[in-house]
Amino acid sequence: MALSRPLTERRSPKSAVLGRGLLLAALLALTAVHAQDEVPFVTSPQPVTMAMLELAGVRADDVVLDLGSGDGRIVIAAAQRFGARGLGVELSPELVQRSRDNAARAGVAARAQFRVQDLFETDLTTASVITMYLLPEVNLQLRPKLLALEPGTRIVSHDWDLGAWQPDRTVVVDAPDKPVGLDKSSRVHLWVVPAPLAGQWCAAGHGLRLEQTFQMLRGEWTHGSARTAFESRVVGRTAQLQMSDGGARLALADAQLRVEAASGAGSALQGVVFSREAEGCR
Repeated sequence: MALSRPLTERRSPKSAVLGRGLLLAALLALTAVHAQDEVPFVTSPQPVTMAMLELAGVRADDVVLDLGSGDGRIVIAAAQRFGARGLGVELSPELVQRSRDNAARAGVAARAQFRVQDLFETDLTTASVITMYLLPEVNLQLRPKLLALEPGTRIVSHDWDLGAWQPDRTVVVDAPDKPVGLDKSSRVHLWVVPAPLAGQWCAAGHGLRLEQTFQMLRGEWTHGSARTAFESRVVGRTAQLQMSDGGARLALADAQLRVEAASGAGSALQGVVFSREAEGCR
């Protein structure tokens, strides 16, 4: 796993992710003044690799997709340590072959696959976990595709975030062997793709008006003449409504919002099932 940077800013974003290698000359006061075809990469320390997989909660039934997989270490670790299946996509044929050889030596070649492929042309929908160590501008280009994935898909990024889409969780990992930078630690960010819940939801005697920005939710619950404001965070297909006293937990299933639990001011919501109504509640 590595981070890539082009030798010249005039090159395309696709070249910026080659091998997810990090341009050493750029980090050393931009001393390099000429371009080259192969961008050297710097491997992520093993503690960071494991922290990414652990933060994502990787299980044996997961499919891990590593975007810009370098020497294949994260896909191999996912297969070896967690029993998951994985795919690494990488532009460098040499690194892809190295990854395949590494997987064979680790005894996980059947579960850890690698392809010479551009990450922007990769089908992301097959994965339940996506890992990446890319440049910030590349992350932002990927963000619309990531946000459109199946709710509950976990995304993990080493060091770089997704701009305005704030992580659901961030951990700092000690990385004394980190080969670049003065700070020998790394940040690992986790996002869980949120279900799109914005709009008007209705049930007999109840209404929910929801406004959503990424995973952050706010809105109003109407029950008879009463109106109650709330805030929430969407995690996959569930949302916990926070009211001034109590709240409710909602889950999206079969295009309906079902109240699984409620307390305090939200007690009247217990067991209510909402359907989306584009024209508002009658």
